Amino acid sequence: MNLNQVTVPSIDLEKSIPFYETLGLKLIVKALPHYARFEATNGATFSLSQQDKLSAADGVTVYFEMEDLDNYVNALLEKGIPFDELPNDKPYLWREARLKDLDGNKLILYYAGENRLNPPWKVK
Repeated sequence: MNLNQVTVPSIDLEKSIPFYETLGLKLIVKALPHYARFEATNGATFSLSQQDKLSAADGVTVYFEMEDLDNYVNALLEKGIPFDELPNDKPYLWREARLKDLDGNKLILYYAGENRLNPPWKVK
């Protein structure tokens, strides 16, 4: 099984589309006001689905991986994208930066390399 598509809720796609384009995703479907789809560099897709209201629950967390995380985050900071947490090394051997999209969905930009699928504590 391959995971190749994630959809998150959004209140206002007109505002959310430029945000995700600034992050580096390529807009490939714009079916306003209800739906937008983007393509990531690896061919996976990411979508926004318009909602009248967002859940009060903890929400969605989406991870986007890139090798040159620190420079990528610095470029986004220069474009005015705010971060909740700048790149730092985690005890589970990933380097992560955290932010929220305009709807409060949690985004984690990270680099895990070999440790994503093969951490030292992997089940044998």
